[in-house]
Amino acid sequence: MTNELKMEAYCVKCKEKQVMVDPKAVFTKKGQPAVQGRCPVCGTKMFRMGSTPLHEGMTPPPRPTPPPPTGKLVIVESPTKARTVSRFLGKQYTVKASVGHVRDLLRSKLSVDVENGFQPRYRVPNEKRSVVKDLMKEVKKSGEVYLATDPDREGEAIAWHLSEVLDLQAKQLRRVVFHEITETAVAEAFAHSRNINMDLVNAQQARRVLDRLVGYNLSPLLWRKVRGRLSAGRVQSVALRLIVEREREIENFNPEEYWTIDAELSPQIGAKHKQREIFTARLSRIRGAEVNLGSKAAVKGILEELSEATYAVSKVKKGERRRKPSAPYITSSMQQEAARKLRFTARKTMQIAQQLYEGIDIGNGKPSGLITYMRTDSTNVAELAQKEAREYIKKTHGEKFLPGTPPKYKTRAKKAQEAHEAIRPTSVFNTPDEIKSFLSKDQYRLYELIWRRFVASQMKPAVYDTIQVQILAGSETEKPYLFRASGSTLRFPGFLVVYEETLDEDAEQQQTQQIPELEVDELLDLIRLLPEQHFTQPPPRYSDASLIRTLEEYGIGRPSTYASILFTIQQRGYVTREKRRYYPTEIGVLVNDLLVQHFPDLINVEFSAQMEENLDEVADGDRDWIELLREFYGPFEIAMQKADNAIPKIKQVEYVGRDCPECGAPLIIRWGRYGKFIGCSNYPECRYTEPWLEKTGVKCPECETGEVVVKRTRKGRVFYGCSNWPECEFTSWKRPLATPCPICGGQLVVKSKSNAQCLACDTTFPLEQVEEQETEKVNA
Repeated sequence: MTNELKMEAYCVKCKEKQVMVDPKAVFTKKGQPAVQGRCPVCGTKMFRMGSTPLHEGMTPPPRPTPPPPTGKLVIVESPTKARTVSRFLGKQYTVKASVGHVRDLLRSKLSVDVENGFQPRYRVPNEKRSVVKDLMKEVKKSGEVYLATDPDREGEAIAWHLSEVLDLQAKQLRRVVFHEITETAVAEAFAHSRNINMDLVNAQQARRVLDRLVGYNLSPLLWRKVRGRLSAGRVQSVALRLIVEREREIENFNPEEYWTIDAELSPQIGAKHKQREIFTARLSRIRGAEVNLGSKAAVKGILEELSEATYAVSKVKKGERRRKPSAPYITSSMQQEAARKLRFTARKTMQIAQQLYEGIDIGNGKPSGLITYMRTDSTNVAELAQKEAREYIKKTHGEKFLPGTPPKYKTRAKKAQEAHEAIRPTSVFNTPDEIKSFLSKDQYRLYELIWRRFVASQMKPAVYDTIQVQILAGSETEKPYLFRASGSTLRFPGFLVVYEETLDEDAEQQQTQQIPELEVDELLDLIRLLPEQHFTQPPPRYSDASLIRTLEEYGIGRPSTYASILFTIQQRGYVTREKRRYYPTEIGVLVNDLLVQHFPDLINVEFSAQMEENLDEVADGDRDWIELLREFYGPFEIAMQKADNAIPKIKQVEYVGRDCPECGAPLIIRWGRYGKFIGCSNYPECRYTEPWLEKTGVKCPECETGEVVVKRTRKGRVFYGCSNWPECEFTSWKRPLATPCPICGGQLVVKSKSNAQCLACDTTFPLEQVEEQETEKVNA
């Protein structure tokens, strides 16, 4: 029977198939059936897989149980963070990056089942399928999977989505959290892994679903009633409302005239005062009443009396003022200070902070995290970091700059996560100057700001000697005029040797002066009177710093959302940012007014702040997130139906001022998928279009017939080109200026925030000076 089967197999020596001699049924180690025999030509052993009649009646051996996977997989969000964490963990760990979220709601649909408990419908986006596939391969080889995503609600949600998509078993899943990417912090986190905190996950889910319900209902309403490509959101619309209402305050403001009177005074020269020492005092009261001078006429008579008056010191009060250092940065204070000192947008600040947190090679060949986690509302500082800071301060500045006990700062946020830390350097000994060569210019500037603020926060207060003087003026018998003067002298600099916080752009500058030694009843000489006319000023427009501060004060949004709020309202065309101030656009005002009129309970500060508190309660496990959504959606759905019926179709027609070259109808501005364009008002009968050109007022330096216009790349980056393109191919990343180079007559462009540069001779000029010349030409 064996010979009749004539089983063929490949002979490795003959390099061709041969009929086996003496075939024998066998089983492999894994229990797979096979046949073993010899080559009839050369006698070499031959082997073929598969069940044959020879195996009939034979029982295969039991398959061996495969050993359990022993690998250790760590998943973080970004490749940079993966490289840094991998450095600390060693070769026994495989570190992979999820590159952000691996699962999200569908973009094309609401993706929330309103009828069935607001359950979100998640899917893996197409661009993340390869990432998930790669992670699944690693999971199969791993006995332990550590989810080391960021230590906030968003990071907790990413960890949960990963566990769901990768079908992680409870016995292999580990959640680890660290607030700084250093060897000590990472080791501590891996030694104390935990389960996923579903309260934090549900708080993030509630926010995501809530924003989706608002955005995916309000935005289509705006498309139907106003025009396409508009959007509305639960938080961004409140920020827009703040800007619009501030603009209206400015428009409706009526300035009022008022006057101040200062007197330059000096002690009389004599035995006590050898030389003239002049100081300034301000008129504060007249006959006990507050000064209220509303016109030049009201000032005239007073000046006449004061010019002939006798001035005598009535009170001298000396004291001491201590100026305490500010707390280390939290997200909002870092964004505000970076806007004031560095002129960074909130978005840029967070991008650079992310780079510093995830790790940068500072000369040892491997990346190191330079700051702690940058999305935080807590001012806590780890005890170890405080000890290190005190050691540095004592060594660098001396013990007199060191407070007796490490300072503690009270967190302003109501629901700050105290387990988090303030933003600080991971090691205070990584001084900005020592690592400057390893950082980009912007990385260095932000790191220096964070480093100095933290070191200063651990130092003694600055101490000032203060003096307050009251001076009476009038005749020998009656002195009805009261002047006040104050001054201060820095006695001990304290933390100021390291860092001084920048005043808000809208804060009044405090004038300091030296006041000579004075005694009560001492007579003073009047040097001159300084009357000055003033007008009350409207509230200032919001800057990045002041808008973030306002959002924080009202409790709108959270640290991680400020940057995206500011970016979104600009991207949608609702506001413009000029000279670092926000101005609402026409469409921004229209959208705001519609939303405020028909959704007054939604688009307001109180609702947004209350919702943030509700979400905090979900995160603390004190509230059910589904019930929260149910309470919100009922009234919102009714308001949506009423608004849809009440809002008429708003026709916005903006004429260009030219006629269509094809049919003669007026050209108008239209909106499409990629923004503004010019089209025929006779559409769809006439389909003539042309691009919308944002002109700069500068003649093209190459063809000299076209005008330089603002253009954008596919990714939205701004550049400048000729309006005659493609005939003229002039382009520049830098904004051209109308004023020619004063040396060679070449084209000037904006080189930086403070300098202009000539493209022809490379000479640099102060930008402020060039812009003044352009303004003078326009006014002339």
